[in-house]
Amino acid sequence: MTTLQFSDIQNKSKIIEAKELHIQLSSQPVKYYRHGWQSWSLAAWTDLSPLPVQKPAIFHPLQVDAEHVLDPNPNGAWLGAAELADGSVILLGALSLDAHVSLGGNQLWGRCGAEAVEWFIAHGQEQVVFADYVKELGIRFGQINKGVAPRIWCSWYSLYTMIDEAILYATFDKLGDLPFDVLQVDDGWQMDIGDWEVNAKFPSGMKALADRIKSTGRRAGLWLAPLIATKSSRLFREHADWFLRDEGGRFVSAGFNWGQPLVALDTTHPDVTSWLVALMKQIRAWGFDYLKLDFLYGGALKGRRFKDMPREAAYRECVRVLREAMGADAFFLTCGTPILPALGLCDAMRIGPDVADEWDNYRNAELFYNPTTPGTKNGIRTSLHRLWLKPLLHIDPDVAYFESTKNSLTREQKRLLQDLAQICEFKATSDLPQWMTKDETDELLAFLNSTPKTEQTGRYTFRLDDREVDFASATSLPKKKTGTLALLVGFLSWMGDRHLVLRINKKLDDGKLRKRRAGL
Repeated sequence: MTTLQFSDIQNKSKIIEAKELHIQLSSQPVKYYRHGWQSWSLAAWTDLSPLPVQKPAIFHPLQVDAEHVLDPNPNGAWLGAAELADGSVILLGALSLDAHVSLGGNQLWGRCGAEAVEWFIAHGQEQVVFADYVKELGIRFGQINKGVAPRIWCSWYSLYTMIDEAILYATFDKLGDLPFDVLQVDDGWQMDIGDWEVNAKFPSGMKALADRIKSTGRRAGLWLAPLIATKSSRLFREHADWFLRDEGGRFVSAGFNWGQPLVALDTTHPDVTSWLVALMKQIRAWGFDYLKLDFLYGGALKGRRFKDMPREAAYRECVRVLREAMGADAFFLTCGTPILPALGLCDAMRIGPDVADEWDNYRNAELFYNPTTPGTKNGIRTSLHRLWLKPLLHIDPDVAYFESTKNSLTREQKRLLQDLAQICEFKATSDLPQWMTKDETDELLAFLNSTPKTEQTGRYTFRLDDREVDFASATSLPKKKTGTLALLVGFLSWMGDRHLVLRINKKLDDGKLRKRRAGL
C-alpha cells in the first residue's frame, strides 16, 4: 500500500502507480463526489453521511455497480473527490479500469482489482483538477474528433414500445422540415430482447424503415440492447452456454425489465463475438448508421467468463469489437454503459438516467431512495455531475421536452432540460408534432438552430449568452425515512422485488401507453 500525506499533494498534481493508495487528508472533508459506475448510476456531490441503499434490490445489476452497493462509506467507480472547508478539492482518479475510490473519515482510498495501476492525484480548484484528470484519461483511453453532434428525434419518450410502421411513417411525414439530422427508432421493433429481428408491427421490414427515414434527408437511427437477453428469447433458449454464470453455476442476473428477469452475454465467448459482429453488420446492411446501444452494463457484470480476464477489460474489448463491426462511419452512442471502459471507442455517451415527463416520482425517489429511475430531476442531477467528460466525446443528457399535452413538467423544468442540452451540445427530443402548439413548435425550431455561448460560473450555475441559469433545484437527494414510514418503505421494497408485482406493474404501464397513443 502507498500512503500520501496532504502536504505531498497540496496545490499540485501527480501520477503514482499503486495497487492500493491511501491519502491522509488535512481535515474532515465537507462534501464528497460520488461517481456512479454506469450511465444511470448516481454521480453527485453529497455530504458524508451514508446514503440509503436504493431499492428494489432486484434492479441493482441494471442501475448501480452491484459489487459496491452495500458499502456505507462515500464511494464510487474509478474516481472520487473531497471538498475541503476552504472550497478546494482533492481528486483521486484511476487511469485504468477495475478501480474504486472511497472515503473513510479523513482518509481517501483508491483500490484496484488486479495489478497496480496509475492513479492521478490533484489538489486545487474543482474545474481545474477535473480538467487535468480528463487530459490524462484522453491520453490513455483516447478521445474522438468530435465535430458537431447530430440533432435527433427519437420515438421512445412519446411512443415507448407502442411503435409500429404506420405510426412512425406518419410521424416522419409530420416532422416536415424540422432540422433533425437523425430519426431514431427505439425499443419496440424487435421480436424479443436478444432476438434482434423485426416483429409483425413492421411488415415492410427494417430496410424499408431505414429507407423511409433516409428519403426525408436524414440519417436512420436504431436502438438495441445487444449484450443482454430475456429468458423468453430464442437466443437464450438455443444458446444458454453463451451467458454469464456465477461461481455456483447459476446465471448472473442482469436485473429485471420488460416483465422478465434479464441475463447477460459472456462477450469473451468466441461464438458470442461472431454473433455480435454479424448483428452489427446486419443493422448496417438494413441502412441504419446511427446506433444507440443500450443496457451495455451487461457486458461488464461479475461472472465466470470463457476467457479469464477482468470484467471491465472484457467489456472494453467487446465495445472495440462492436465499434469495428459497425464501421468507422457509423455514429455510435453508448447507454447504460460503464463510463471509463467505453472512452475512446464511442462517439457519444449517455451520462445520466432517462428523463421523463414528470419531475420526480415520490415512490421511487422518496421511498425507494432511487436516483437512477426515469425522471427529469434524476436525469439533470447526474448529467450535471458528468459534464467534465465533455472534452473526450459527445455527452448525451437525454431528450428535451417542449410539448405540454402529455407532459406534467412546468415550463421552468422543461427549460432546464433544454438549457442542459445546450451546455452539453447534444440536442434531442421525442415530442410528436401533433401534440405541440405552434408556439411549442417554434420553440423547438429555435432550440435546434441555436448555438449559445455557454460558460460555467459555479458548480451549478451557468451563463448562456447573457442569461443566467441555476440548476440547484435538481441536485438535492431525499433523506432517510424513520418510524412508521420506514416500515412502509421496507414493505414496499420487499413487494418491489417480487416478479409477480413487477409484471402487474408492467401490465398497468402498458395500458397507460395504449391510451397515450390513442388517436395517432
